[in-house]
Amino acid sequence: FDVALPGGIPGRGLILTQLSHFWFEQTKDLCPNHILPDETEILRDRLNLSRDSQLRSMAVRKLKPLAIECVVRGYLAGSGWSSYQQDRSVCGIPLPEGLSQASKLPEPIFTPTTKASEGHDLPVTPEEAAGIVGQEVFDQVKKISLQLYDFGHELAAKAGIILADTKFEFGQDESGKLYLIDEVLTPDSSR
Repeated sequence: FDVALPGGIPGRGLILTQLSHFWFEQTKDLCPNHILPDETEILRDRLNLSRDSQLRSMAVRKLKPLAIECVVRGYLAGSGWSSYQQDRSVCGIPLPEGLSQASKLPEPIFTPTTKASEGHDLPVTPEEAAGIVGQEVFDQVKKISLQLYDFGHELAAKAGIILADTKFEFGQDESGKLYLIDEVLTPDSSR
């Protein structure tokens, strides 16, 4: 977790970018995303990028990122498990007694965090997150995040993969319209 490995991981950028492209395409009916419709032409023709660079790049809308990250947990792992051990809750959301590490939760929960410019993001309660982005935006991203998690969890399960938790990021255009941004359901953003 947050460890800089010496030498890098061959192909990492290409793999993460292509995984995100796959998931952005799969989820575009649930939430619009930041990829421009003429991305291929921009990368290939306007920027004249090599094929390798095209596979590692995205042409996206310029948006204002929300100041929270939208974490959805379907299983009790990571910092969620640590929090549960202290007071049987995660981000102020009470959970049933008797859960163990990696237990499947009765239903997925939305556990937002701050979006730290340095260091680690910090968990916040739903009320605190709503105070940061406004109640209406909070309600929208919570609903969309839970839908995205359910969709990803179901598709991953068909491949024999458990999606324990993941984080989504959103941005807004000048009119306030929400877009899914950054990366989606990659090993860097999911457990």
